Formats: sequence, C-alpha cells, structure tokens
Amino acid sequence: MEFNSTSKDQKKTIDQSILLCCKIFVSEARNLATLDAIERVARLNPETIIVKKFPDLPYNRTRYTLVSYVLHDCTGNAIYSPLHQSVVAMAEVAFNAINLELHDGAHPRLGAVDDIVVHPLARASLDEAAWLAKTLAADIGNRFNVPVFLYGAAHPTGKELDTIRRELGYYRPNFMGIQWAGWAMPKILPQNPDEGPIVVSTSKGILMIGARPWVGLYNVTILSTDVSAARRIARKVSARGGGLPKVQTLGLVHDKDSTEIACMLLEPNQIGADRVQKHIEMLAAEEGLDVEKGYFTDLSPEMIIEKYMNLISANRS
Repeated sequence: MEFNSTSKDQKKTIDQSILLCCKIFVSEARNLATLDAIERVARLNPETIIVKKFPDLPYNRTRYTLVSYVLHDCTGNAIYSPLHQSVVAMAEVAFNAINLELHDGAHPRLGAVDDIVVHPLARASLDEAAWLAKTLAADIGNRFNVPVFLYGAAHPTGKELDTIRRELGYYRPNFMGIQWAGWAMPKILPQNPDEGPIVVSTSKGILMIGARPWVGLYNVTILSTDVSAARRIARKVSARGGGLPKVQTLGLVHDKDSTEIACMLLEPNQIGADRVQKHIEMLAAEEGLDVEKGYFTDLSPEMIIEKYMNLISANRS
C-alpha cells in the first residue's frame, strides 16, 4: 500500500497544535495475527501515530487510537491528513480478515469495522474533525461497498450515534440474550446509509463514522454474573434512564465471574468519572452488589497529545 507523504516545504508549515484523534473500533480481539496486520499498515505511515491500542477479549473488540495533523489550503480549508490513508488501509485489512458471520462477543456490534470517530485535539476544530469523518465515509463506503452512517458533527443534522444504533437494532443481543453472534439482521437496510450501498454484506456489516468533541470511555466492573442487575444499574445511571446527564451506558457480561457497566461520558469535564463511579456504587449497593474501581480505556486528550509529540519527534529524528 502506498501513502502520500508531505513535501519538505509542507512539513515546515505543519502546525502541531492542529491535531485530530481518530478512534477505530474493530470486531476482533482474539486473533492476534489479524490485530497485528491492522496495526502494521497504520505504522507504514510515519506521520500517523498509534498512541493506544485497547483489546477486550470478552467483548471481542479492539480500539486503536491514532493521531496526526491536518494541512490546509490557502483559504484555510482542510485538505489533507495522514490519518485518511492510514485509516482506510486499516479498514481494508480488517474487512479482509474479519468475517462478521463468524464473530461472537459480549459487546454489541454492527460491523467488522464497527465505529470510527474523529475528535479535535489542541487547536483543531470540530469542523476539521467532521471534514475527515466525511471524507473517510465516502472513501470507505464506496471503495469497500459497505453501508456507512454518519453521526455527530459529520451528519447534516447532527444525529447522534446512539440514535442511529437504536434504529438499526444495535443494542439487541441475538444469542442467549447476552451475546452478539454472526449476522442476524436483514440484508436490506430499513433506511438509506449516508455512503455505500443499502444492501449489507453479512461478512462486513455496517460502519458508523462520526465527529464529536472528546468522549470519556469509562468501565466499571460489577462483582456479579447477574447481567439483568447490571442492565438495571446501567439504565439508572444513563441520561436516557433518568440518571446522569450526558452519560450513556451498557450493562454487559464481561469475565466469567463479573459483569461490567460500559460508560460513555459525553461531556467528561461536566460529568466526570468520579460522579459516575459514586452513582454506580450507590445503585449496586441497593442491589446488594459490590463494584470495583472503574477504569478509563483510553488516555486523556492531554496525555495523547504528549505521547504523540514524543513519538512523532522520535520518528522524524
């Protein structure tokens, strides 16, 4: 695979305070050869930095967190980011290696590549993040014949990810009431995607691509195998269930002796992990259950920028 590199003159004008972070979620965590192949193509471009990789075996899901810069034309419009080629290359490897019909895991998913979200970092704007999300959607959807739904700032009306997922049946387990296995949905979508075909390849599935401000991903382990209790707690914590504003949750099976509340903190500077943790502990106590201290599955934006700067400097030296 070939990657376009910037010229020496362009490199001199790269503004390292205008950065985008791209998180790619693939439906695989158990096949190390597949994960290594996906990661390897991203590393072919020295201007794209993988700052974090988070595989979760029970969920059979892995997230890659990538960072790079954005170049602009003379009018200030975004025209290029190394992230574009890297993400497309990763998606190609994932689609070729992952067969959703053979996949199973404790986390919901609709695609072999399930979600790609772009966040602005440092002085980058949400408009720049939306530009990258939309260019990725057009390229991936049409090149790989995959239905793509846009969300957040990349969507014409700002439609949110959870709304689209709910419309497509994302949250309904299709195996034993607790797992997602194979493809058990219609091949003809109930609505037109933003890019790609309306007919689904059951090996590739559907892809969501969006742009939005930073989201905190915070998980809390419940020391119980009662997934019904975990779901009740998750519901009461979420904004949708009348709990904490700007918090979305899932109650899921995790290890053999525990369940987990997977939380998306949509405005982590307003409703942070400490508040979520305390609320879960309170609700779990009402169920007679103990919980562990939660954990973030990714670095903070500040830590990501610092790690990117260190790694990109090492690459260029």
